[in-house]
Amino acid sequence: MNSTFFNLALAGYLLAGIFYFIQNIFRKKFFAKFAALLLLIGFTSHTLYIIIRWQKSGHFPAVGMYEALVFSLWAVALVYFILKKAYQLEFLKIPLSLLAAIGLAYASTLDQSVKPLLPALKSNWLVIHVSSYCLSYGALLLSFISSSMYLLFSPKKSASTADRLDSLSYKLVLFAFPFLTLGLTTGAVWAKKAWGNYWSWDPKETFALTTWLIYALYLHLRLTKNWQGRKSALLNLIGFFCVLFTFFGVNYLFKGLHSYL
Repeated sequence: MNSTFFNLALAGYLLAGIFYFIQNIFRKKFFAKFAALLLLIGFTSHTLYIIIRWQKSGHFPAVGMYEALVFSLWAVALVYFILKKAYQLEFLKIPLSLLAAIGLAYASTLDQSVKPLLPALKSNWLVIHVSSYCLSYGALLLSFISSSMYLLFSPKKSASTADRLDSLSYKLVLFAFPFLTLGLTTGAVWAKKAWGNYWSWDPKETFALTTWLIYALYLHLRLTKNWQGRKSALLNLIGFFCVLFTFFGVNYLFKGLHSYL
């Protein structure tokens, strides 16, 4: 049953992306409505998969690379649905759908076994800490896409479209930053309880702090130096590459207290 929901989520996201692409070519409302339904089916199946895995494993399903990736992809979709109307994110529906499908396809190649929790992970801080980071990463991914589109297409688009992409990137970072801060601070509190120190300069801690500093600098320059446009977009891209390295690279290249992730 659980693998069925995983497969439905993957198929829903993939087909949604395909039908959204077809709709852009033929401009038929039917394709857009069908794609929206497929995206909703994908997200609903994704949600049910996470709930069932949580019940079966007995712990919050964000431990290990497989669970962390599956949950993070769900968080990206959740942020999209939450902010879609307020932030006018409809134009992100194709990259969102296809990235979710590709991410789940990659996750299916990872170790999916449920392992006993290490003592340090048996804490309620796990839910708060990981959820905060995943929500922030979801919004930062959407911001990264917006900045990438700005850099790629702004010379070819009208000034109003370019300004909209630039503004959206900024708004998404504003949304993400409190969650990024909460993830960092709850991680320190949890580390004190689990290992006796608030900070150990573990590789993942170090790069998580680096990521936070880059986005703090991004917001500072936007607010005080009126950094907009290309410079702001490039700094946003650097920030997200740091997110990717914190999420993936640290786990494979370094050993530390977070190596179980």
